[in-house]
Parts: sequence; structure tokens; C-alpha cells
Amino acid sequence: MSDGRSLSGLKVVELGHLIAGPVCGRMFADHGADVIKVEPPSGDPMRHWGRLHNGVGLHWSYVARGKSSVVINLSTSEGQEQLKRLLADADVVIENFRPGTLEKWGLGWDVLHELNPALILVRISGFGQTGPYAHRPGFGLIGEAMSGFRYMTAEPGRPPVRVGISIADTMAGIYGFVGAQLALRVRERTGAGQMVDVALYEAMWSLMESIAAEYELMGVVREPQGAILPGIAPSNVYQASDGVWLAIGANQDAVFERFARAIGREEWLEPDSYATHDERALRQSELDEEVAVWARSLDSEKALSLLDEARVPASRIYNAADIHSDEHYRARDMILHVADPSLDGEKVPMPGIVPKLSTTPGAVERGAPKLGEHNHLLD
Repeated sequence: MSDGRSLSGLKVVELGHLIAGPVCGRMFADHGADVIKVEPPSGDPMRHWGRLHNGVGLHWSYVARGKSSVVINLSTSEGQEQLKRLLADADVVIENFRPGTLEKWGLGWDVLHELNPALILVRISGFGQTGPYAHRPGFGLIGEAMSGFRYMTAEPGRPPVRVGISIADTMAGIYGFVGAQLALRVRERTGAGQMVDVALYEAMWSLMESIAAEYELMGVVREPQGAILPGIAPSNVYQASDGVWLAIGANQDAVFERFARAIGREEWLEPDSYATHDERALRQSELDEEVAVWARSLDSEKALSLLDEARVPASRIYNAADIHSDEHYRARDMILHVADPSLDGEKVPMPGIVPKLSTTPGAVERGAPKLGEHNHLLD
């Protein structure tokens, strides 16, 4: 691995499968760590999940980039000894099995900590390693449901919907990466590793803003509101005359003034109209209807040009085609084309590296590995 990346020199062993654990491992790989993915003989199910391109899951190509692959059957005593040898000099190990699985294999925290006192163990599960629900199976859907997140993803009076991506698994993987960085920082001072415990429902609960305070202090249960930001207006999606949906955020007073002048509605700035935040909040539905009428009077290109000139935050609602044609994505290298060994070197487009560091930027040096491609590392 390149010496110019932030985590060069770290050895990370990824036992996780599907999404949460591999997301955590991908972030290590992006920033220079040597990530060794341990797979069962059947391989990670992500290899064949989702949309397949010539038999390879395209999500796998993204989540496994930059990693090595070794095959170990952890349910056997031979496999358990192989893993112990692999972990003897490792810095971080990542797992997202149901709590108790590592212990069943004789690979619990006590064993691993004695084997390698400097080792950091990142454990990602549905409900965490402790508590009355720890033993329950928990997928991302359940984490979204229990956190209150899925309750909010609906139009009023309609059933809750999925946001379209595996957000709970991804957020848990990101928190696992953050937790590992904190533990590595502590290890610099103490020399000792520790366990990082991430629960899917807690990763999502951490996103839920002030709903706890609203309930406990005010007796308010926040209800789903669809596309609006309650009490903040205008901040919504509006359809232009060509059918394109536009997101417009003109809710701050100075921005709203520029917006009103740009669309020729200076009367909105008069007293007892929409001039202040509080006035707009009281008449949010009414204002949204008027903005929607204006949006329908122009095609999306004209509307966005006008708003850009007035410095009003706005964008069309992008789909994949929009993203691939956008100059800003290209300028910031946010679509990478990575050669995938499982696809005979065909380049697979995927999201770029986040965050961007000025002197030790991340890089993707190779694509997702073939199953067992690096078994020589077990010798």
C-alpha cells in the first residue's frame, strides 16, 4: 500500500459480511490500511446480491474494493487457528455477526485480547453486545424501524417507506470506522486495544435530531411530514413545467428576500406577508402552494438558472443519469472507475472517496478481490 495515505501500515482483518462490516472495512482500505477480508468457502453473499453484471453483484464491487480475500471456515478448529495466526499482529478486526457467534467459535473478546492485547475489535450488530435484545437478529430494516427513522419516512397518512438504500447498515459501518479511529488514538497513549460496540438501531437513532426532547419535554411525537421541513419555508420539492422535480431551500430571511425579488414577488416582503421566518412558518402550506405555481410556470433549466443567479440554494432531484453527467461530480473525482478482477478487469463505476484529506488523500489501488485470491497470506 502507498505510504502517502492516512492509515498506511495498519493491518485490518474483516470478518463481516453483507453490508455493515464491509462498509467499515472499505473505509479503512480507501485510506491505506491493509484490509484482509475473511470469507467462508461460499464467499460473502454480497458477491451475488443486488443487480448482477456478468454474475457479479455491483454493490460488491464497491464495498470490497481495495481488499484482499482469504477463505477460512471459522466453524472448524483449523479455521479458528488460522484466524488466530492472522490476528496475532493485526491492529483491527471487524465483525458483524449476531452477538455470541465469535464466542461460540472460541474467538470472543477475552481470547482475542489475550492473544493480541493491542488489538481493536469492532463489533457491529442489530442491538449491541449487551441489553435484553442483544441476542435478537437485526437487519437494517429493523434498525430503521426501532430507531424511529422508518416512522418518519412517509407522506402524512401513508405507510412508511424505505429510503432506497441500506442506510442503517451503512451508518453502522461508518460509526464502526469512527469508533476504531478513537480506539487507535487511545492505543497510541496506552498501548492497549479495546472493543468498539456499534448497534444498527443506535446508529440510526443518533440521526433523529430533537425527537427525544420534543417528546419528553413537550409531549410531542414528531409525525411524518413528507418532503417539507416543518416550520421552515420554503424548503420543499416543486415540479417545473417540464416535469422535473426541483429542491428549493429559500427559508433563511436574507435568502428568501433574494428569492422573492428574483421571481418578481416583492409583495411577499411586505409586513404581514412572508417576510420573516415566523410568518412563513405560520403560513407554510399557503406559501408552498404559491411557490409550486411559480415552479410550474418555467422549465427546470430556466428556473434553476434564475435561482442560481439570485444565489438561492436549488437543485434538480438527481437520478443516476444526472449524476453521471454532472461536471461537479467529475471535478471532485466522485465517480471512480475501478478495474474489477472478478469481471476480468472490466472497470466498474462507483462513488469516490469521502472525506477528502489535503495531504494524505485516500485512493483505490485495486478492485474487489476474487474469492480466496490472497490465500497465500495464510501460509
